[in-house]
Amino acid sequence: MNPTTQPSGVAAVLLDIEGTTTPIAFVYQTLFPYVRAHLAPYLDEHAATGPVASIINGLERERAADSHAPPPGPIGSYIEWLMDRDRKSTPLKDLQGLMWEAGYRRGELIGDVFGDVPRALTRWHDDGIDVGLFSSGSVLAQRLLFSYSTAGDLTSLIRWYFDTTVGSKREAISYRRIADEMRIAPGSILFVSDVVPELDAAHDAGMQTRLSVRPGNAAQPEGHGHQIVRDFDELQLAGWQS
Repeated sequence: MNPTTQPSGVAAVLLDIEGTTTPIAFVYQTLFPYVRAHLAPYLDEHAATGPVASIINGLERERAADSHAPPPGPIGSYIEWLMDRDRKSTPLKDLQGLMWEAGYRRGELIGDVFGDVPRALTRWHDDGIDVGLFSSGSVLAQRLLFSYSTAGDLTSLIRWYFDTTVGSKREAISYRRIADEMRIAPGSILFVSDVVPELDAAHDAGMQTRLSVRPGNAAQPEGHGHQIVRDFDELQLAGWQS
């Protein structure tokens, strides 16, 4: 990357996960299949307990309000229907997070991160630049992936976690809320994602942006206007002075 294209005045970095810090294949070939394989026994064991019962109630309300003719019958059928469509359903993401927690703790799952990610997190931390995550996956799922990662526990290098409870990743208001919670001006936040509509929303909120281009990522529209980053080693950010 040409040094003149480096972001400037960055106080915090906000990162997407899938396709940015983590290979898309890990999500679709490991995490989602894990939920499908363990869904029925997990529901049999936990459906009547506090957090899972609350999540199921939320899913039932969502199904009743869904205009796309979701399947009737056991809630597991609706959960699989949502997953088939990659719906960004908050109760679904909460349930997945709980199921993955069990898998991580049993050593059945290890969070996959690109090799440049731990280096960048450490470099930014040492430079006084705080890092946050914004993913459609639940905050729990985010913490687990970085707690049990291929590079060990990276959570000490991450200050904030945001999920869709702050709003859609494709709406500028979500990024304004994040900036408010960080207590940092949007123009001093760099958002990195592999999805152009998310970057458009962050840009509309005033943030700096970079498009993550990683192996296996989906092609993005031409003429999007966001500078590309293929490796976090390219992002040599100057230390922030408050």
